[in-house]
Amino acid sequence: MTKDARGERCRWCGRPLPTPARTGRPRRFCRQACRQRDYISRLRAEEAGLSEHELIVARAELDELRDKLFVLECAVEDARRDLAEGDDADRILRDVLAAAEPLFGTPLGESP
Repeated sequence: MTKDARGERCRWCGRPLPTPARTGRPRRFCRQACRQRDYISRLRAEEAGLSEHELIVARAELDELRDKLFVLECAVEDARRDLAEGDDADRILRDVLAAAEPLFGTPLGESP
């Protein structure tokens, strides 16, 4: 489980956790699916002899993530340039958000 300025985060996907219950153990996952994926990943890591800090990622998934990050980087560079030129800030923000959304499972601002 991770903590940041917005509160507790899911150990698997990093989404914010729901409001904690008054009793019982603190939640570590936002959904049952995240809990299951974490369990499976720990089993696979143990089978492969990986430490907690090592990760195996498929080449295609890594390439896809790099592509999405590149698109976001370009959108941020464009936003900086457009803001310096005095362009419409609302449009610029919408463009940056549109470039960031593919990095998340759900569109920004929506609940999973």
